[in-house]
Formats: sequence, C-alpha cells, structure tokens
Amino acid sequence: MSEIISPSLSVSAKKIVQSVIFQNFILCIIIFGSIQVGLETYNTKWNYYLEIIDNIIMFVFLSELALKLLAEGKEPWRYFKDGWNWIDFLVVLIYFLPFNAKFITVARLIRLLRVLRVITFFPQLRLIVGSLLKAIPSMIYVFSILLIHFYVYACAGTTLFGKNDPFHFGNLHISMVTLFRAVTLEDWADIMYVNMYGCDKISYEGTPLCVSPVAQPITSVIYFISFIFTGAMIILNMLIGVIINGIDEVKEETKNKEMAQKKELDNVTVYEEMQLIQQKLSEFSQEFQHLAYRIGKLQDKKVDVRNFTNRRSESPQMLRGEHSNINEERKNISEERKSNNEERKNNNEERKKE
Repeated sequence: MSEIISPSLSVSAKKIVQSVIFQNFILCIIIFGSIQVGLETYNTKWNYYLEIIDNIIMFVFLSELALKLLAEGKEPWRYFKDGWNWIDFLVVLIYFLPFNAKFITVARLIRLLRVLRVITFFPQLRLIVGSLLKAIPSMIYVFSILLIHFYVYACAGTTLFGKNDPFHFGNLHISMVTLFRAVTLEDWADIMYVNMYGCDKISYEGTPLCVSPVAQPITSVIYFISFIFTGAMIILNMLIGVIINGIDEVKEETKNKEMAQKKELDNVTVYEEMQLIQQKLSEFSQEFQHLAYRIGKLQDKKVDVRNFTNRRSESPQMLRGEHSNINEERKNISEERKSNNEERKNNNEERKKE
C-alpha cells in the first residue's frame, strides 16, 4: 500500500476533499439526486434521461468515495470509523448490486437512501439524529412509564365509562386507543362531555351504542383532567427533556471528537510533510556526494599537472611516461563520469517507477 499511495497523492486528495468548493459541489449533487429520485416516480418520456442522470450522479458519488479513501493515506480503514460514512458507502455499494426485473421496485426504494445523505452532510441534522439515537435507552424507560400510565387509566375508564360510552370505553384495547387520542389533545373535551352529561344528552357523532346512559360529571372531570395533566403535560415533557439531554451529550461528544480529529489530522499532515522533506533531502545528499566526487577528481588532476610541469627538466622518456599516465588517468576519470551519469539515469528511472 505504501508503494501504491504516495504521501503527496494522499495530501492532494485530502486538500480536495476538505475544500469548500468540493463540499458545496457534493451538496448540490445530493440535493439534485434527491429531486431526481422524486421525478422518477412520474412515468414520463423523460425517464430515459433521468436514468442517464442517475448514472452520472452515482459516478460522482463513487469518485467522492475514492477520494475520501485516498485521503486517509496508508490507513483507508479510518474512513469507516465514522458511522455516517457507512451511509455514503452503502449508497454506492447498493447501486452496483445486481437486481433483476422482479426486484426493480426494491431497487427504486433502496435509492431513497440517497436522500439520507442530506442528513450526513449537515452537522445540525446529524446532531439531531444522533441525539435521538443517544436518548433511546432513556426513552425506553419513559415509554414504559407512559405505557403503565395508559394501562391504569384504560382499566379505570373501561370500568367507569364502559356502560355509558361503549364506543370509546367498550373494552380495554378501545380504551387504550381513546386515551392515545386524548393525550394528543384531539377532541378530548368532547369525550369528557359524553361521560359528563350522559350519552343520551350529548349528540356525539358515531355513538349509536348508547344503551345505558349514566351522567358522571365529577368523576369524568377528575378522570380526564388528571389524565391530560399527567400524560400530556408531565410524561411527554419528560420525553422531551430526555431528548434535549441527549442533544447536549451529543454536542459535547461531537466537540471532543472534532478536536481529536483536528489534532490527528494535524499530526498526519506533519508526518506526511516530513516524509516528503526526507525524500527531498535524500535526493540532495546524493547530488552533493556526486558533486564532491567530481571536485575531488578535479583537484587530483590539478596536482598531477603541477607535478608534470615541475618535472619538465627530467629526461624526455620519463616525461613521456608521465604524460601517458596522465592521459590514462584522464580516460579513467571520463569513464567514471560516464558510469556515474548512467547510475544517475537508472536511479531517476527507478524513482519515476516508484
């Protein structure tokens, strides 16, 4: 992997992914892709062109995924540490799954996952969804209290108002549905009036089962007001409080996570830049060694020429021998230069291949 992905390539991919222009471009593609999914529900003559646009959009998503994996450098698995990245990965992966004509409806429904990418792109939406997921364990206890509350009042309502208002309190499960309607504050006062004045006095639409009318003004008022106050005002507010608490926790976790990621990215960037600097220094050291070798050879050549001029008074034979030796040394130096040039060419070719 280190031979395939160079540090410079990873740094370039990271700069592209983190650029504002790239992020805005991907956001536009996500929004356009969401609109395109909705347009495909209409059977028009433009469906052929919508399929072409769909392929282009998926090519953009695939390129984005490749760049983000490449930006992680030698550790591409770090991309999957963020749970939101799994949605982006599944959107691309599912597109390439082979679906037959029988499953074309399923394939179109799976394309709706593309709309979820809007959530992954905006930090505010991710914060809300993350807080809901974070609050699920506490919400289970709140729902348990709410279920017990409904069960107790449903049993009491069936016992107290079953004869007067069998349409709303005829049995336990009908009473549960009536209380769910009341806790949403949907016409709960009308149900209270039926049991407060009797089903024969209040003409309530859809209650032809009034056989034994019984007016219970005090009991019905206490029953419904206490249920609305405890159910809609207290327990549901407890649920809202749990969600708000979850938002605060997710905000704190997100803040700590962003700080840790920033430090990690800074460390990774410094490490990759140090690798590039070390690579350049190694190249400069090789060039310096070659230059020092050439300077040394030139200095040796100057010393030989000086010795030759000092020995001009010696015999011609010795001078000829010295001259021939100098020529041979010059030939050796030229051959060494040629070999050094060939070695440099080979090293440059090997670096280009790497």
